Amino acid sequence: MSRLAGIDIGSNSIRLMIVEVTDEQSNYKILDDHKETTRLAHGLSDNNKLSAEAIAHSVNALRRMKALVEGHKVEHLETIATSAVREASNGQEFIQLVKAHLDLDIEIISPAEEGRLSFLSAQRRFDLQDQQVLLMDLGGGSGELIFAANGVVEDIHSMPIGAVRMTEACIKHDPPRKQDLKALRKRLKKLLTETMPVAAFHPHFMIGAGGTFTALANISLRMRGLDRRGVGGYEMTRSDVRHVLDHLSFLPLAARRTVPGLNPDRADIIVAGIAVIERIMKWMQVNRLVIHDQGVRDGLLLRMIDKYHGPRKIEAVQVAEDPEALMQAARQFGKVCGLDEAHAQQITHLCANLFDQLQEPLQLPASERILLMLAAWLHEVGTLVNYEKHHHHSYHLIVHGNIHGMTPRQREIVAQVARYHRRSEPKRKHDAYHRMSEADQTTIRRLSAILRLADGMDRSHTRSIRKVQCNVRGQLVHLTLFSESYPEIDIWGASQKGKYFEKIFDKDLELVWQRSDVTEPASLAVSS
Repeated sequence: MSRLAGIDIGSNSIRLMIVEVTDEQSNYKILDDHKETTRLAHGLSDNNKLSAEAIAHSVNALRRMKALVEGHKVEHLETIATSAVREASNGQEFIQLVKAHLDLDIEIISPAEEGRLSFLSAQRRFDLQDQQVLLMDLGGGSGELIFAANGVVEDIHSMPIGAVRMTEACIKHDPPRKQDLKALRKRLKKLLTETMPVAAFHPHFMIGAGGTFTALANISLRMRGLDRRGVGGYEMTRSDVRHVLDHLSFLPLAARRTVPGLNPDRADIIVAGIAVIERIMKWMQVNRLVIHDQGVRDGLLLRMIDKYHGPRKIEAVQVAEDPEALMQAARQFGKVCGLDEAHAQQITHLCANLFDQLQEPLQLPASERILLMLAAWLHEVGTLVNYEKHHHHSYHLIVHGNIHGMTPRQREIVAQVARYHRRSEPKRKHDAYHRMSEADQTTIRRLSAILRLADGMDRSHTRSIRKVQCNVRGQLVHLTLFSESYPEIDIWGASQKGKYFEKIFDKDLELVWQRSDVTEPASLAVSS
């Protein structure tokens, strides 16, 4: 057994958890759980700077937390910072100050990583299989909306809608007036429209994580006269949320500080926080809310367990060096997504056929083969969400998926190759593609062209093409497709989807059918 500690520097508070790992299944025993409200994001929206007062308060809180960590003889400590430090113009100065005074290293995590950690925590607590779920992690500065289907993250959106930020921007009176709440709703609608004009899907229910959600649940329990230990798993309807919001909206701050179930330190920001929750539920047309009393900090500790303990660490190293282990990880991920494995196997087989024969004449780097195989196997995982635009969903599932052994660069390339297996070609106006290096953009174009061609060869989903024989002669790429009977739909599909191949490699494709049980080619030839 070993001891780990995680510190989460949030926009409203800093939280420390010290745990003892009890086994190799991500289980731990809590030794200490400490929170201090530091309001690091206070005033951030005015000048984009962390205030001197908030910095001093936070440094003192971190000093006390480090003493607790040392007292418990913790082996590994990791500290993360989220929205406030991430966005502040003097965020790096704060990090350097903490390093200089406390010798404490702080990792600023991205909104996507913040969402992944929160989801990792929720996934440990709730059964998310066969469900389409929206997880909302609401902090002081930002809110992360994580869409997941069958336990797999499909998309993550981060917006500046935290309780502290929305209070400072919209709540101008005490108690809040109708015009304050109207301004909040208008601001939130604008942010939602700009950030998420079309949601991945309408969730079956919403999971809520963060201090606003736990406060909401505690208040609701007291109002209903229920005696319950802990709020984890507590369920509410949108009407329940609205009932609490209406009750608090009429109370001045002094009265809110005395509301049963509400920590007085949160009384000034609770109305804006709950108003955001209620509006998100309405926007997403979801009526069922389940409270999660853990979140990013728990996800951080689970990530640390994966990093420092047991076979998981060894497995990740082996996978990164072993193409077959990478493929096995992709197969496991595909199974979770309910992938059509027969079609995936066929496209992977055809891609391997094409790549191996075209590698030398088209000068394809050998290192790209495994990336093509992974993209071929995973190109239709997006059908888990729905068939329409499944190539977009495939991209998000792969990018956010926990596929062991894949580096971030590999994951991004594989996701983009899968995304471009149909419909639009890679374009510089596509943000994800535009962010890639020129070399990686070239890889994506090459591999997506081959994947498109292979996918066209099984347009019928009958797996009729047994193998492909390639012959490159000058400007002509001659492909002989072997099958027991004439594969009309698959030749048509290959001719249509092969047009991008011709464009990328500056070659002409010629498709010829040959019966798989004879030696002489059939007389019928089809050129694209």
